[in-house]
Amino acid sequence: MDLNKVMIIGRLTRDPELRTTPSGINVCQIGVATSYVYTNQTTGQKVEQTEFHNVVLWRKLGEIANQYLKKGNQIYIEGRLQTRSWDAKDGQKKYRTEIIGDNMIMLGGKPAGSAAPSGSYQAAAQGYAAPAAAKPFTPAADTAQPAPTEELPTIQQGEDINVEDIPF
Repeated sequence: MDLNKVMIIGRLTRDPELRTTPSGINVCQIGVATSYVYTNQTTGQKVEQTEFHNVVLWRKLGEIANQYLKKGNQIYIEGRLQTRSWDAKDGQKKYRTEIIGDNMIMLGGKPAGSAAPSGSYQAAAQGYAAPAAAKPFTPAADTAQPAPTEELPTIQQGEDINVEDIPF
């Protein structure tokens, strides 16, 4: 059995770039930075190490990212690693490892005056799942009774997502 799974939480390093393939499929590229903090054993000082990830989001997931995300937004991405290669103009073979995103959750709440929703978006093999609202942690909310959950509609492949249909 093999497993190719990536989960990262980080901040966008640039605004999303949405393009359309010659066959009419939307693809969005984003850059995400993640940081790891550790203590140096010899000096005792905290050291922060930052990694930069290239993320590719296809179809509706890419459209949603392009519509709502901006540089600096915090995001959770779940997907798989993929390395592609091509021949550069100078004849050298180039390689690029990317995360192909299947699930995205916008974190950090929405900025003041913004219409950007917080939520989870998934790209399933059969179609696209409707967004589920993500709520920030608040101690008062965690002690209250949980709100009843309502069943969210599923959007089949080929259907468009209408902003009015988003349940938040």
